[in-house]
Amino acid sequence: MSANARPVAEMARPTTFIEAPRLQQRLGISLTIVSETFQHTGSFKFRAAYHVAASVPHEHLITASSGNFGQALAYACALVGKRATVVMPDTSALVKIEAVREFGGTVDLIDVEQVSRAARVAELGLAYPDAYLASAYDDPLVIAGNATLGAELATRPFDWIVAPVGGGGLTSGIITGLRAVGSAARVIGAEPLAGNDAARSLREGKIVRNQVEPQTLADGARTVSLGEHNWNILRTGLDSIVEVDEPAIAEGVRLLFALANLKAEPTGALSLGALFTAPEKFRGGRGCIVVSGGNVDPAVYRALLEEPAQT
Repeated sequence: MSANARPVAEMARPTTFIEAPRLQQRLGISLTIVSETFQHTGSFKFRAAYHVAASVPHEHLITASSGNFGQALAYACALVGKRATVVMPDTSALVKIEAVREFGGTVDLIDVEQVSRAARVAELGLAYPDAYLASAYDDPLVIAGNATLGAELATRPFDWIVAPVGGGGLTSGIITGLRAVGSAARVIGAEPLAGNDAARSLREGKIVRNQVEPQTLADGARTVSLGEHNWNILRTGLDSIVEVDEPAIAEGVRLLFALANLKAEPTGALSLGALFTAPEKFRGGRGCIVVSGGNVDPAVYRALLEEPAQT
């Protein structure tokens, strides 16, 4: 732990538990919304990013991110007196690009059809050999940081928990945190159908990769594959994964706004999308959906809200 750093559990804001009667009535289930939209930098990623920045001795950290981990790492580095460089696809939400810069990070924009995120990070690693190459999800430090959310969820008597899946950092962290304090709650992943590598991996019993970065509304889940560290936890720790199509993701955004007064980014709305994609999985017991973040480009958000409701 860096000399001027504090434990992530002290630095992270407690998650927000929201009871939404109108949403419960619409879905016909007992449901709590667990929102990380009010976390530092607007998503759960602060937990992981701060833990990484505070734990490694390096003064310069380099990562690839569509936005949430990037801005969280930029802010975390500023808190502990370090610097961050964030490789971002040029299709990233403008609000996320601007946030990385405002938190003091350096943005390195790429065209993912010309160079992959991993390849560009590797290039920068060669240019800055003293830097720490930080994965947004495939790192034990990331999992440990996200486990603080799992520990908070364990304070409530949930029978099942639904959380978005991209690279697997959130769900593996939740599982780790829950099991560390003895909770047996089922953890169900919600993944974009357009980038369903995690669901296919679970079915085949091995990591399966997307051939290209999936272009889904859920930009935080545009990962090519699960991380190795995450897979070691998820292959036995996940109950299942629900594959959510694009209309259901958009509907999740709209319903969270209309019935819970909550602004969510599309990736955060995956959890709700899973509930009306596979309602049979969620009958009985008390459950929660994790809304992982609220950082969405205003123009995208406005367009989603203006679309006609589907559910």
